[in-house]
Amino acid sequence: MIKILYNKTMALAGHPQAIYFLALVSFIEASFFPIPPDVMLIPMVLMKPSRAWLFALIATVFSVLGGVFGYIIGAFAYEQVAEPILFALGKEAEMLNFSSKYNEIGLWAVITAGVSPIPFKVITIMSGATNLNFAVFLGASLFSRAVRFFIVAGLLNFYGQGIKDFIERYLNWVFMFLIILLLFGFIGLKLI
Repeated sequence: MIKILYNKTMALAGHPQAIYFLALVSFIEASFFPIPPDVMLIPMVLMKPSRAWLFALIATVFSVLGGVFGYIIGAFAYEQVAEPILFALGKEAEMLNFSSKYNEIGLWAVITAGVSPIPFKVITIMSGATNLNFAVFLGASLFSRAVRFFIVAGLLNFYGQGIKDFIERYLNWVFMFLIILLLFGFIGLKLI
């Protein structure tokens, strides 16, 4: 099923109204859709490199808006669905502890998921469920999604088809490695 969704999403990149589909895919991926917007962004930039920055902006803005929707799902649906189950199982203390710990690292969780292969939708929903400060969530989402989509668009714009395989195979892992280095840097600064 995922392969079918992937192929259909990729086919939309060639549609005359592709920019609207990019906005839609970017929005729904941040809250529940399994296919990332990169599947459309990459072929769209390769077909029209002069519009690379516009495509990256559309993906960023609508991904952040979709993340806000995911946050709302977590903030409101969590209480209706998951919380009663946890209370019935006697797990409310564990959830409160998890919420507290998540909010301590929430900024980094959002940034990491925004640029890496970690599903962004999981973090947007968890951010709402744990009541992560909304301004922190929004700022981290905007920063991380912009970094991700503008770097992809920029690499494709400057290097064309030759960089496509690198982006599809390794760029998420490069982002993850950089986040880990940054985290270790901050930890090192705290220890000094």
